[in-house]
Order: sequence, then structure tokens, then C-alpha cells
Amino acid sequence: MRLLPFLLIATAFAQSRFNSGTQPFITVNDPVIALVHVRVIDGTGAPPVEDQTIVIDHGKIAAVGAAASIAIPPSAKRMDLAGHTVIPGLVGMHEHLFYPSGEGIPIYNEQGYSFPRLYLASGVTTARTAGSMEPYTDVNIKTMIDTGKMPGPHFYITGPYLEGENSPIVQAHYLRDAEDARRTVEYWASEGATSFKAYMHITRAELASAVETAHKLGLKVTGHLCSIGFREAASIGIDNLEHGLIVDTEFEPNKTPDVCPQNAGRASFAKLDIKSAPVQQTIRELVDHHVSVTSTLAVFDASAPHRPPLEQRFLDVLSPQAALTYMASRARATDAANSNSLDALKKEEQFEYEFVKAGGHLMSGVDPTGNGGAMAGFGDIRNLELLVEAEFAPVEAIKIATLNGAKWLNADDRIGSIAPGKQADLVLIQGNPAARIADVRNIRIVFKEGVGYDPEKLIKSVEHTVGLH
Repeated sequence: MRLLPFLLIATAFAQSRFNSGTQPFITVNDPVIALVHVRVIDGTGAPPVEDQTIVIDHGKIAAVGAAASIAIPPSAKRMDLAGHTVIPGLVGMHEHLFYPSGEGIPIYNEQGYSFPRLYLASGVTTARTAGSMEPYTDVNIKTMIDTGKMPGPHFYITGPYLEGENSPIVQAHYLRDAEDARRTVEYWASEGATSFKAYMHITRAELASAVETAHKLGLKVTGHLCSIGFREAASIGIDNLEHGLIVDTEFEPNKTPDVCPQNAGRASFAKLDIKSAPVQQTIRELVDHHVSVTSTLAVFDASAPHRPPLEQRFLDVLSPQAALTYMASRARATDAANSNSLDALKKEEQFEYEFVKAGGHLMSGVDPTGNGGAMAGFGDIRNLELLVEAEFAPVEAIKIATLNGAKWLNADDRIGSIAPGKQADLVLIQGNPAARIADVRNIRIVFKEGVGYDPEKLIKSVEHTVGLH
């Protein structure tokens, strides 16, 4: 008789949070779960710990410790997982809910159906959108996910791009002046945006107004800049810079204030010596001003010859037209004579390593734009491999992609690492990514607040849809 009330409580726990749009993807939804005999990489940069047990109790981590000593509650669903590793859920800091629509003018289609599923399937349990084409759509999708109506990560919504005239983004609102920047930030903060992103043609006056307004509201500003150099932005008070030195135009000869030069600094970047005094000075100023950098290596990797490794599951999620467009773009990148894309990627990797070595705060995100080769979720996993290619140890790469993002979001008391009391956002991986980073591709279950999702079902559900919705 005492068992029936527990079963009723467990059933209510499982059913009250999710509707039919989410339930088919859930494989583990017990109130209490024990992951036994797992290897733990806790997200702090510490070495992996072998043969551990993690106890999850109603969505939170109740205990972590040696399997031989952790007491497993009798009511727990016990999962024996020798040969598996648990890492924190990824905190993606340059995610989008849009994707390039193809050739011609740069129109980006909202991917409100496919991308939340792909992020979650890839272990991204928290995501900052880092710029929006359809901010109302993004806010509403967040609400649908938070209320259990559809699967996806916890989203932090960045407002619409803060962009000036001459922008390539035809879906953007072009700021008229500093007052317009202030009004835009205030309005979208009231609509649910938690951060803002300055873009390539913003002026210094507009950026200063946006930063001042956001900071008064307790919010932050990031930027993919071109008209403004990194050191200028740091002195204005920006909180975060996207992509890294590869987009910084301050080293461009004859750079005009408030004007984005043609080629967006790529020519000057190719000639830069990362260890030179001017670059090291930029690094010091970013560190001194506490400006974070978001690594988006996957989007640059996609422009290099024969990269990234072509996966059938990547092609399978694309619509037929999107697949044709991407493969043509990939072929052009591979066939381009004297392409320096790979050299640029390697130099950006070197900058990011030097930035962290100097005390900089580096985070990670995919930026699913470019030629389409940086896919939502898939690119977040690829970033881990590329950070290791940049000479970070695997546990350091995992920290960059988890705890560092959580700290920027002021959410590290809840997410970003594995510790008792924290939210049970966990990724179960077959293998040992501390020894072989490619094992991060072997995701078996993604736990979001203690609920386990099947990554293969999530990916299968969006086959042939990316590029459409």
C-alpha cells in the first residue's frame, strides 16, 4: 500500500512538466536517478575522476563521489555506466535560431523547430542566442521550451542586432543615432532580452549609449564589431567580443573611425604576429577591462579546405536544397586557389590560447551561419575538438564550453559544473574525452534538469528540415 503513493508521485512528476511535443524524446524521467561507475569531468578544469556515482534527485545533483562510498537511495533508478563519462551540459554562448537561406542576398530563415532539438541533442543545455533576426519568435520559443511544450535548451535571449547603416543584414533595424540605441535596448529588455549584440556598422556613440543603458538595467553587451576596434570597445565598456581577433579591424591600415573597412580586417589579420607587442597589448587591455571573448572556431573551420569532417547525419538534417547549397560552398572552399582560410583559423586558435594564458575569459559557441557548415549543436561539439587543436587540454576545452559561459551569465551557482546542489544538466558520453576529445561525439543521453533526452531521436525528428524551419 505504501508503494502506490510513490508511484503516483513519480507519474505526476513525469507528466506534469511535459506535453506530447516533448515526451517522445524523453528516455529517463525518474524522480531519483543514480549514474553509477561513471568517469566525471566536472567542468572546473580538474582532471577526470574515475568510478564515480552521481545521484540526481528531482532535477538537482544530490551527491557526487566514489561509487564505493556513495549511498544510493532505494527509490533511485540505478544506471550502471562503466566505460562512460559525464560532463556538464554545454553552455553555448554564440548560438542562433536562424540559418543562411542560400545564395543571393543574406536572408536568414528562422529555425525555431529544428535548432532547439539539435542543440539539446548535442549536449547544449543552456544557450545564449547572441543576436536575433526574429526576437519575438526567439522569446516565444524560450517560453514554449520552459513550459515543456517543446524540447530544447534553456535559452538566454539576446535582442535584435544593434546595427548601423550599410549593414549586409536586411532583416535588421538600422540605428539612427545614440538615442535610438538607448530606446532599442530599453524596449527589448522589457520584452525579455537578457543581453544585446552590437554589430559591424555601429558607431562608437551608439555603442556607448547601448552599453550605458544595458548596464543600468543589469544587462550585458557583446559585439561582432568592424567599425569599432577591440581596444576602443573595451574602453567603452563592452562586456564580450565575438569570434576573436580574426574580426578585429584595429590593425587595418588607414582605418577610419566608425567605418567598417572593406575585407573586414582579414588582410591585416593574415599579416599579424600574435606574439607581437601590438597584439599582446590588445590582449592585456581586454584582460584589464574584463572583456570576455567567445570562441566560434567552428564557423571559420567550415571555410577551410576539406573541413570539417563530413558527417552523414549532418547532411541528413539539411533540406535537399540546403544540402546542395552547402556542398557547392564546401567545394568552392576546397578548390579556392591559395586559400589562406586554414592559416587564419590556426592564427585565431593561437590568439585564443594566448588570451587565456594572459588571464582572459574565453567562452564557446557555434555561430551557425557562414557557408552553413557550422550546424547548431554539431558545431558546438566541433568547437571542443578545435579548442584541443588550439593546444588546450581536453578538460580545459570542456571548462571553456561549460563553466566559463555559466559565469558570464551569472548562473554558475546553478549550472556549468558538476557539484551537489547544482542543476542536473549533464551529458553522458560513451568513451573518455579526456584522453580522446573526439569521444564527445558519442553522446548517449542528455540530462536537462535531471530529465534524460535521447539525442538520436531528437536528431532523427528534424531530418531534411534545416534550412526550412
